[in-house]
Order: sequence, then structure tokens, then C-alpha cells
Amino acid sequence: MTAEPAQAGNRSAPRLILASASPRRRELLGRLGLAPDAVHAADIDETPAANEVPRIYARRMAREKALAVSSGGAHVLAGDTVVAVGRRILPKAEDEATARACLALLSGRRHHVLSAIALKAPDGTLRERLSDTVVRFKALSAQEIDAYIAGGEWDGKAGGYAIQGSAEGLIAAISGSHSGVVGLPLFEARALLRAAGFGVA
Repeated sequence: MTAEPAQAGNRSAPRLILASASPRRRELLGRLGLAPDAVHAADIDETPAANEVPRIYARRMAREKALAVSSGGAHVLAGDTVVAVGRRILPKAEDEATARACLALLSGRRHHVLSAIALKAPDGTLRERLSDTVVRFKALSAQEIDAYIAGGEWDGKAGGYAIQGSAEGLIAAISGSHSGVVGLPLFEARALLRAAGFGVA
């Protein structure tokens, strides 16, 4: 766990716990002028339910992560990002073979990146939002896939790629939230936080 003030010098400001250890989500949150008071990674079962569609799965994961973290009088912000091709939920790439299979599937076609966020208030009520971004890779050659795999950016990433890295040079088009593909849709996050009384930019 790490901790630092969300809004220094203002003791009446609401407190915020980020239910994710992702440095990318923390960095994106900082773009709104906020730093979490604490970071507690939620430990939940992330296995999709039978026949669960990507949109429902992403929302459920964000909600369950927010509910799994004890708030202690603070707000809890959780998020989940899902890469989907049709009804198929792509895995987080934990090995080269998985990353290669994901990139081969994504090559030359459109896919959706669903980034869900949930904000749990101290009284347990939830506010939720979902960002749906369409991304299209160029047709990837074997050499391009080899080069991307060699760079290691795929490790632990949903769909086997990180848009904030060299993969962006392989993406022909994007429609929606770039920050949502990275891991925290800032437009939706700003709306939720402002509604909860946070002074965000």
C-alpha cells in the first residue's frame, strides 16, 4: 500500500482510495489533479462467467473491485479494461504465445476496448460509467509481431498490447477514449468524481 494526500491542505476534502496497483491508472488520475490517499489493489476472481458478454463483464469487474476494498470512510475508485473481439474476451497476456495469438487475431481488424469504472461512496452507494472505444490495427506482418513481442510491452496487458507504447505506431484508427484504452477513461472518471464532490480539473 502507498499513500499520499489527494488534496493537500484541505482536510474537508473527500478521501480517495484507488482500488488498483496499476501505475497507469494512478498517472491518469493525476491528470485530473488528484492523487489517491491510499492504493489498495482489489483481490477478486476475474474469471468471466459462462456466456458473459464483454460489456457486462467489464462493468461487473469494476463494481466487484470497488466493493471488495474496505473504504474506512473514503471513496473507492475501481476500474477494469477489457479487450473484446465480438463476444470474445481476450486474456491478459502472461506469456509470448498468448500475446502472439492476440496480436494475430487483432491484425487488420477492429476491436472494442471496454473500460469500466465504479466509484463507491462511504455509505456504500455506487456510481458507474463505461467507455467503449473502437481500435483498429493495421495488418501486422510476422516481422512486426516479432518486433513487438521482443519489446516486452505485451506482458500482463489485456489483448497483448499497450497503446501507450510502441503499439500505437501499429494502430491505424481509434474512435473513442484514448485514456480508456490505457486504463482509466478520464471523461467518465471526471464526471463521477465531480458528482462525488472532488475538486478535479
